[in-house]
Amino acid sequence: MRFRTLGKTGIEISEVGYGAWGIGQKQWLGGTDDESLNALRHAFDLGLNFIDTALAYGDGHSERLVSQVIADAPHRVYVATKIPPKNRIWPAQPGIGIEDVYPYDYAIASTEESLRNLKAETIDLQQFHVWNPEWLDNDDWKRAIEDLKKAGKVRAMGISINDHQPDSALGIIETGLIDSVQVIYNVFDQSPEKNLFPLCQEKQIGVLARVPLDEGSLTGTITEDTKFEEGDFRAWYFRDDRKSQVVQHVTALQKDLQGVDERPLAEVALSFCLAHPAVTTVIPGMRRIKTVDSSLGVSERPPLKAATMEVLRRHAWGKNFYQ
Repeated sequence: MRFRTLGKTGIEISEVGYGAWGIGQKQWLGGTDDESLNALRHAFDLGLNFIDTALAYGDGHSERLVSQVIADAPHRVYVATKIPPKNRIWPAQPGIGIEDVYPYDYAIASTEESLRNLKAETIDLQQFHVWNPEWLDNDDWKRAIEDLKKAGKVRAMGISINDHQPDSALGIIETGLIDSVQVIYNVFDQSPEKNLFPLCQEKQIGVLARVPLDEGSLTGTITEDTKFEEGDFRAWYFRDDRKSQVVQHVTALQKDLQGVDERPLAEVALSFCLAHPAVTTVIPGMRRIKTVDSSLGVSERPPLKAATMEVLRRHAWGKNFYQ
């Protein structure tokens, strides 16, 4: 396992981290807690030392599962979590003030709830789970960051950027008040490379690349006949004709990769994210040991060949399935 430094924090984290949304058991259905815990332990054994969770994942269930395994890990494990918007609206909407989303007392109370769930005294990386650049001039979020750090409740602070809106974080990065950004970045959405990544490199901001497999599209396993349980987030994400769109784009991508890179598509997709020097870690969901092995194995592979990158560059896809 290779490691990268998280911005200015000095924290060395595994370049493949553990995305813990799926183990919350509320929006990603299927699997069991025991399966998730075994996957986490196996990931630690392979060298992973970074987990990204959130208070909203299963109303704290993901955090509580994480707390069951980090104390017995064979090495120090760094945990990132998130303060959910008080109004429970994802993504942040224009015209809604921060007083309805992150009032000061709520931000503090949410952090304290996460600390109890994690059975921890300090959160390594706390993040605002949505962000709106309209809030830049408000003092509540700034005071919350300052007081949480001063009290030793958080070590570093960051934001999770709204879906497919990487430039919405440029202003807050310029304030110097955050340590990291979490952003959608994958073969289909390469937009962070234009403005966000250069600024992160300039300001030494850590980057957590989320949705590296486009909620499963870039595993190559989604077909037009794929069915998800009622209530599963993916049933909504891949609704209507979206599975057909995915099949069309993925088939074209796989065809172009033939004879260029024969590795499984998911491994190529993760390697694509790690190829950018601005990215600190990529955080795929991994509920099964088999997925842990394939995802973490990417860190041991050589960098993608120029020919592979050339193919992947051609397959950027300007879509937003979160709408």
